Amino acid sequence: MEKMNMRKIVLMFADAFIVLLSGVLTSFMLSFFYFWTNPMLGYSRQSLIIYMFINVLMCFFSLYVFGAYNKLWRYFDAKDYWSCVLGMLIGNGITVLLANAFNAQPQWQYIIISFLIGTAGIILFRFIFRQAFLTIAVDGKQYQKQRTMIIGAGKACHMILKEIKDSVNDPKNPAHKYEPVCIVDDDPDKQGTSIMGIPIKGTTNEISKWCRKEAVDLIILAIPSLDEKDRKRILDLASETSCKIKIIPYLTQMLDDQNGNTQIMSKAQDIRIEDLLGREPVKFDSEDVKSFISGKVCMVTGGGGSIGSELVRQICKYSPKQVIIVDIYENNAYEIQQELYMDYGKENINLVTLIASVRDYDKMNLIFKTYRPNVVFHAAAHKHVPLMETVPEEAVKNNVFGTFNCATLAEYYNVEKFVMISTDKAVNPTNVMGATKRCCEMIIQYMAQNYTKTEFVTTRFGNVLGSNGSVIPLFKKQIETGKPVTVTHRDIIRYFMTIPEAVSLVLQAGAMAHGGEIFVLDMGEPVKIVTLAENLIRLYGKVPYQDVEIKFTGLRPGEKLYEELLMNEEGLVETANKKIFIGTQIKIEPDNFLGDLQELKDAANSNDSELTVKLLSEIVPTFNHKLNVGGSDAEQDKPEPKPSDESSKNDSNSDKKVNNKGKKKKKKTTA
Repeated sequence: MEKMNMRKIVLMFADAFIVLLSGVLTSFMLSFFYFWTNPMLGYSRQSLIIYMFINVLMCFFSLYVFGAYNKLWRYFDAKDYWSCVLGMLIGNGITVLLANAFNAQPQWQYIIISFLIGTAGIILFRFIFRQAFLTIAVDGKQYQKQRTMIIGAGKACHMILKEIKDSVNDPKNPAHKYEPVCIVDDDPDKQGTSIMGIPIKGTTNEISKWCRKEAVDLIILAIPSLDEKDRKRILDLASETSCKIKIIPYLTQMLDDQNGNTQIMSKAQDIRIEDLLGREPVKFDSEDVKSFISGKVCMVTGGGGSIGSELVRQICKYSPKQVIIVDIYENNAYEIQQELYMDYGKENINLVTLIASVRDYDKMNLIFKTYRPNVVFHAAAHKHVPLMETVPEEAVKNNVFGTFNCATLAEYYNVEKFVMISTDKAVNPTNVMGATKRCCEMIIQYMAQNYTKTEFVTTRFGNVLGSNGSVIPLFKKQIETGKPVTVTHRDIIRYFMTIPEAVSLVLQAGAMAHGGEIFVLDMGEPVKIVTLAENLIRLYGKVPYQDVEIKFTGLRPGEKLYEELLMNEEGLVETANKKIFIGTQIKIEPDNFLGDLQELKDAANSNDSELTVKLLSEIVPTFNHKLNVGGSDAEQDKPEPKPSDESSKNDSNSDKKVNNKGKKKKKKTTA
């Protein structure tokens, strides 16, 4: 016999007491109706005690044999309750046979009534304890079912309800913790009906109303085929409540499970902030990328950063010959190195991780000479706008001349393609970081114009959700620590994309590039940062301005309300991918440009911040640095001019000054 734990001991004593009590109650019941002669009992008090003692032992033995003590209370289902009925029936039958041997068999009325009372008592005891156990705790944790609203009364809804019903006695099933209370659907023919007993209460426009009336804790969006526009509309409505939100993925994703997992609720995803962006995820041609990467030696500078590390992850999927991670920050480089070793196995991936700075020309020269990369992805850069305002010379050293070092070395060592990662802040920049990135674009443009061994290309995109320095990690930390969420301006807007999208753009651009292009992603409509903050607060189940305060701190140095993705003078050329465009570049006059770079390098190396900014402004005429030093709110609130504005002509002419200014400067450079 297996070792008895406390649960089994308690259950056995309870069963013994119930069986004994059923005998006593039956005796009193029959005595009450026949108290004057007691003819129904037919035996002495001693015989009654013997019968009850035998019945307790035999019922316990029979219940044990039929597995009544093998399952935890919370796992009991209908089949297990029937085992209790069968155990009691067999136990009472054996008792009757043994009682004959002691001449202590009662009449049939006593046998039937005591069996019914005892069986009912044993089942009721288990049911009560099971319900109490599930309500109070599961494995020591507080447990309470979540009142759930399902959006959509289609196939996914049926699957969810069936899974929840089947999980009633299986707490390990993710669906077990949900209690569906209502459904909403926009189909008028479904209003007032029900699915598996759950009523369809109203439409999606009434989500907030029914969440309040039904005290809903959780909302499940169960319309996998929904287009992105309606998806955003419904999620916006759902996020206005204080409920948690889960999303059911596409049915093809649910059914195509390599592990054979058909549980729909195990694949339900928490709503992510990117689900509220209101555009379809950008799709890329993986075959083009595979032919671009497969069998190549790929170097990623800044390979430990948020963009760089994702680049490395995606590159590794396409069977490169070797991957070289170059980063100045050893912790990040180590983390992505270990992650890849765990994913692929150290012996199955040719990975080199190097700690080096792109500023160090000699070190980078040694790396290029040693590993001879075929493709270089240049992601290393200082990107934090306010910090770069305080030390512009450092932004220039790292961004501008780190790019110059890598680009010239790529050409010297016959790299096939060089892909530089830029930002929308490079367009009409008002901050040092944006101006340095625009200068980097001009370097890549210069290299593409004047050299032919390497194809140089720039990728430009907006803010990346979840990247180092982005607003989302900051907002999350503020919400989780109970502090106010800080937004610089009520009207500030930004374009957003996910890290995988940004990296896919970089890879696709590399595959499509022929040299000299700036690839730009169609990022849909810009998003107000305050709306992003409000939605994120709601995702935590809190109410903006009530549970979590939002503070407006004012625009930071170098920050503007509106970001653009293209220079005004750049045209848009469509590509095979409807979401990717190519911006036409301006011709750079080489001698003047190199002379200007040398002066900028000298100023940065002398740590002269003022002169550095002045020279940077001369190289990048669209750099309007005065906007971030003392500009009024009214000035800052003005939207940036559109390409159709007259001002675009002025901007175009100003950038062309790069070709004509400094004609007296004919000196070469070693920058």
